[in-house]
Amino acid sequence: MAVVSFNATARDISGKGAARSLRRQGQVPAVIYGHGRDPLSLSLNARDLDKMLGHIQAESTVIEVTVGGQTAKTLIREIQRHPIKRQILHVDFQALVAGEKVTVNIPIVLNGIPEGVRLEGGVLDQTLRELEIEVDPSDIPDHAELDVTNMVIGDSLHVSDIKLPASVKVLDDPETSVAVLAAPRAVIEETPAVEAVEGAAEGVAEPEVIGKGPGDEEEGEIGGESPGKKGGESPGKK
Repeated sequence: MAVVSFNATARDISGKGAARSLRRQGQVPAVIYGHGRDPLSLSLNARDLDKMLGHIQAESTVIEVTVGGQTAKTLIREIQRHPIKRQILHVDFQALVAGEKVTVNIPIVLNGIPEGVRLEGGVLDQTLRELEIEVDPSDIPDHAELDVTNMVIGDSLHVSDIKLPASVKVLDDPETSVAVLAAPRAVIEETPAVEAVEGAAEGVAEPEVIGKGPGDEEEGEIGGESPGKKGGESPGKK
């Protein structure tokens, strides 16, 4: 379980005007809520916050927030950002209590180089990058690992293939695909080209067969007798 510490300051004022004033001062408004307690309004140093978020998995890292000498274990539940500037506008923390399970997303890490990549030039595609789990805050894993070493072209691995401690409950569908090993793109693109060439070759070969006689051509098109064979005689015997 990843744990980091962060210092915050309690704030008494709220509202949009107060929030804008804090941001101009290099602060970010925030709040801690949960467990029947009144929400506690905070201000966070924007630079320190950016630095912390750059080194953690925000959704699954326990953050020990210290305010006025008191520390609370929390999880970040929401980060609001400016849609264009990407500036952090507000942060919501959820207070944690040992023994009370929480729902978090943890990253999925693929381990190893697939056999189909090493020997056949296959392409590994990770189709699911995060796993939703329910777990006690003290048992939150940093990530989920999945070994892809034995994969060959055409193989796929699913959520059910991920191994986690018994204390962790996976909420994603077990049949959800996590990794797929596909054939090299050059091979995929070559197949239609080969079929086109073969089709063209057949198109060339067909007139050569039809050219054996006018009767064969008519029969091939309408599925009946050729005019030249009407009455059992060929044109040359008139």
